[in-house]
Amino acid sequence: MTEKNKEELKQKLTDIQYEVTQNNGTERPFTGEYDDFYENGLYVDIVSGEPLFTSKDKYDAGCGWPAFTKPVSEKEIIEKTDKTFGMKRVEVRSKEANSHLGHVFTDGPKELGGLRYCINSAALRFIPVEELEAQGYGDYQKYFKEE
Repeated sequence: MTEKNKEELKQKLTDIQYEVTQNNGTERPFTGEYDDFYENGLYVDIVSGEPLFTSKDKYDAGCGWPAFTKPVSEKEIIEKTDKTFGMKRVEVRSKEANSHLGHVFTDGPKELGGLRYCINSAALRFIPVEELEAQGYGDYQKYFKEE
């Protein structure tokens, strides 16, 4: 990313959004906008707008960050080994913008695949179901149709 692009991004994002997505930061637990938030809609990358998770796959893991059982599409995320802070974890990044999102762990609900995508609210923008079409995400309404 060029210095000009970095400056433009700093203007677009809040300090915590920039720190999380560009510097692999982490917001403090239980402080993020979407930790205790359960409206129906789509979560997209705050930087690029690429679709990442739906509210249908969100659950309360009690960890202090939004938790999801799976991404909208595994093609939209990149998983990388993260050995920082003396731990071995799997980092989750968005594919298009390469934004740091959080980490994925294997302690999620077993009946839903066993994964817990622990994601920083600061890396996400929420789009309510009612606004999907207007904001250009009409194709994702299918995830919210009653079965």
